[in-house]
Amino acid sequence: MTTILEELAARHPLLRDCLPDIRAAYDLLDECYQNEGCVYLCGNGGSAADAEHIVGELMKSFTLRRPVSEAFRTRLADPGISDRLEGALRALSLTGSPGFSTAFANDVSPELAFAQQVFGYGRQGDVVWGLSTSGNSNNVLHALKVAGAKNMKTLGMTGVGGGKMAELCDVCIRVPERETYKVQELHLPVYHALCRMLEIRFFGDR
Repeated sequence: MTTILEELAARHPLLRDCLPDIRAAYDLLDECYQNEGCVYLCGNGGSAADAEHIVGELMKSFTLRRPVSEAFRTRLADPGISDRLEGALRALSLTGSPGFSTAFANDVSPELAFAQQVFGYGRQGDVVWGLSTSGNSNNVLHALKVAGAKNMKTLGMTGVGGGKMAELCDVCIRVPERETYKVQELHLPVYHALCRMLEIRFFGDR
């Protein structure tokens, strides 16, 4: 894990001061997955796309092969399926489900669509991972507040100031930029490093 963080800092020197928080984020996610938890992600615009991107890296092979276990292969008894399934780290983007999201936005409140999903899906020990370049996106903040009330863990990624998100998160990675596109440019290598570390942790011995 140290090697990946060192590589991250070498390729993106601006992130060097963020390494302790990135390591803390990894520890938080590692604990969640050790306890068979799930990670729920949310954000808006480019951060919504990042949330979907992260789910893609966690739910399927990223840099390593992730064959399913022999025990599962035996139970399934269909190599045509089991040979193509891949090990997954449970992750769900709250930016999807347009049927639910539009119904809730119309009937109740668009600002609480993420929060309602956290309330409905989340369990103690799960993680809500919010992305907001300003740290002040109300719908993300509401989701983090609900997560805290449900004894879930909270992880934030934002820009240098941290905004209100910094006060609500167990771990908040504040990359040293303020402009939206520059913040997003630094978020990508951070979450790629986290996904690589988690994949090695849970699938590296296969």
